[in-house]
Amino acid sequence: MPMAVQKGLNRLWAIADGSRLGMNAFLALAQAAKNNGGGLDICFLGGLEVDCRGNVNAHQSTSGYVGIGGFANITHATRTIVFRLTFTAKGLAERRRGGEVEIVREGTIPKFKREISAISFSAKNARRKGQRVLYVTERCVFELAAEGLRLLETYPGVDPERDIARLLDFRMESSAAHSGRDG
Repeated sequence: MPMAVQKGLNRLWAIADGSRLGMNAFLALAQAAKNNGGGLDICFLGGLEVDCRGNVNAHQSTSGYVGIGGFANITHATRTIVFRLTFTAKGLAERRRGGEVEIVREGTIPKFKREISAISFSAKNARRKGQRVLYVTERCVFELAAEGLRLLETYPGVDPERDIARLLDFRMESSAAHSGRDG
């Protein structure tokens, strides 16, 4: 399975096909064209914050504007999008103990909130296009549902009320499956 990794601001591409890993301008251009045209089945991206509707801000932080780069190109037509971010920031400490997640210290900045400062990824457009969108944190997985975020899974040791719901400034939808992941 061919894979491509784009690293942030310098726009360098690493292309791996199982037998080699290297930088190649020709392959980088071909991969960029594939990303723009919807040639990806799945992508994994970071984000700064997520709102209750599933929109993601990945380009504007409190310290300034970073720029969206190829983020929009990649998310525009990829069938499955996985955002990986922590549930809170600034001070979060967690550990695994006996196959369970333990939140040792909660971060002081929420990353999942009612409103975000900018939209890099539109959940409304993703729903319209039928894209599958997941938001993976150190304690749970959300999925994009018809009305916004739905809690899909919590990890062993995580209490959905104490470690998730009480930290949100919005009501979330929840599915029945919790603690479905092994350590």
